[in-house]
Amino acid sequence: MRLKTILIVLALVLTGAACKKAPQGRVFFVSPADGAVVKSPLRVEFGVEGMAVQAAGDIVPGTGHHHLIINGDAEPAGTVVPSDETHKHFGKGQTEAEIKLEPGKYRLTLQFANGHHESYGPEFSTSINITVEK
Repeated sequence: MRLKTILIVLALVLTGAACKKAPQGRVFFVSPADGAVVKSPLRVEFGVEGMAVQAAGDIVPGTGHHHLIINGDAEPAGTVVPSDETHKHFGKGQTEAEIKLEPGKYRLTLQFANGHHESYGPEFSTSINITVEK
């Protein structure tokens, strides 16, 4: 009976050790504000709480860097954020950028990811809508 109890406890401990705790916190746009009407090029400022900003490269728990997704959705947790015209990487640890956009309406999504550009998921993303004037 004792051996069975020990094995159950050991299994629970090992299972718990294998589970990754989801990061706590949030990412947000410092600017522009949701609904803002702006001119291009526009300055975008990123914020994060509960994590530290670190350049891409090593995976360090509790750290990551920003990605800006233009007219797209947050990436699922664990997937690598693509690098293309609509997925801007800030792998040097930048917390602000100047971006050029044609006049029109846009949905900007801020996505936080680890040192290998693997998304922390929708829980560590946020979106705003802006209008770029001529």
